[in-house]
Amino acid sequence: MNTTLPSRRRTHQVEIEHITVGSGSPVVVQSMTNTDTADAEATALQVKELSEAGSEMVRITVNNPQAAAKVAEIRSRLDDMGCPTPLIGDFHFNGERLLAEFPECGKALAKYRINPGNVGKGTKGDEKFAFLIRTAAENGKAVRIGVNWGSLDQSLAKRLMDANRSRPEPQPPEAVMKEVLVLSALESAQKAVDLGLPENKIILSCKVSAVQDLIQVYRDLGSRCAYPLHLGLTEAGMGSKGIVASTAALSVLLQEGIGDTIRISLTPEPGSSRTQEVIVAQEILQTMGLRSFTPMVTACPGCGRTTSTVFQELARDIQLHLRMQMPVWKHKYPGVESLNVAVMGCVVNGPGESKLADIGISLPGTGETPVAPVYVDGERKVTLKGDKMAAEFLQIVETYVAENYGEGGKKRLSQAAKIIPIRQA
Repeated sequence: MNTTLPSRRRTHQVEIEHITVGSGSPVVVQSMTNTDTADAEATALQVKELSEAGSEMVRITVNNPQAAAKVAEIRSRLDDMGCPTPLIGDFHFNGERLLAEFPECGKALAKYRINPGNVGKGTKGDEKFAFLIRTAAENGKAVRIGVNWGSLDQSLAKRLMDANRSRPEPQPPEAVMKEVLVLSALESAQKAVDLGLPENKIILSCKVSAVQDLIQVYRDLGSRCAYPLHLGLTEAGMGSKGIVASTAALSVLLQEGIGDTIRISLTPEPGSSRTQEVIVAQEILQTMGLRSFTPMVTACPGCGRTTSTVFQELARDIQLHLRMQMPVWKHKYPGVESLNVAVMGCVVNGPGESKLADIGISLPGTGETPVAPVYVDGERKVTLKGDKMAAEFLQIVETYVAENYGEGGKKRLSQAAKIIPIRQA
């Protein structure tokens, strides 16, 4: 099946340790810890957990001296655990003071995130911003200039609002505020360049909470610069609301070739793992055909023909098993992330969907003969029955992976990540 993928807007390429962000490279998944950064052990462990789930960069809060003092230790702990994931320092209000007081913090981070609306006002704010940028340049670090709807540069907002009021036909206030967002990012980037930070060390973001506003702002920003863009709703929300809102907004932009890194800012359920936001980001990219991260399971939703829960349980168990294997498989079996497995519940679509997958099983529906044909690369290979069907099918999957993605396997890839074609912005 031929699939036409969206082409990416052309951008600078930004090197962040071993990760490249920008056109010509895959869209990068990132996330953020919610531990107290001053607790170096807990923060390092959560970074490792997020990394193992698939986060390629992880942002940590650097908000006070206690946190800044622990950043180098966190980096050292990660290195000792064999986790090379780049760390991003999230600075607000006092970043310049923390970097001055704790220079090892600035050296240990791979990228600084600066919100121009929270740096400060007037001449003092300009000096603080300049210190942050010069420190990044001296350390050879990249910077994300991240503008947020809730913390805009008020002097810029006043300037544009005053200018708008003097027009013969003023624009709606919402339109002016969107221009404030975009202009704040662009003007701050230009200031950074003027201060000596190379263009290929700058990433921009303009985050808002509403889907339609985010789409409009990023379309505008993307048309006016060649910087890589980081996508995400600033507060997506909890559960299905956050997932749906993020998917709706980011899918539109990614389909238009806009976006070079993404984060899904989900509010986690109390006590739940932070890794859900990583999984959602991966699944957005993978279901759009932009990247592959883990083998995907196609499963039917169930209906009156499938009163048994066997196919649901098998689909769940297979998907969980595949995801848990990926930290090892991605190194041992390059290309396995593109594997497709089908777990179907009855004879209506079961055989057809199973034949289209790399490996598929068509379980019996209500009243059907209690046997389950298994299809491998479109051909019926074996029929399973009895209480051990799940374990036997899982063994078939394991054997298929080893034979096809192991050394000499016909589906093994030297480079599993897909590179998306580039177009001129």
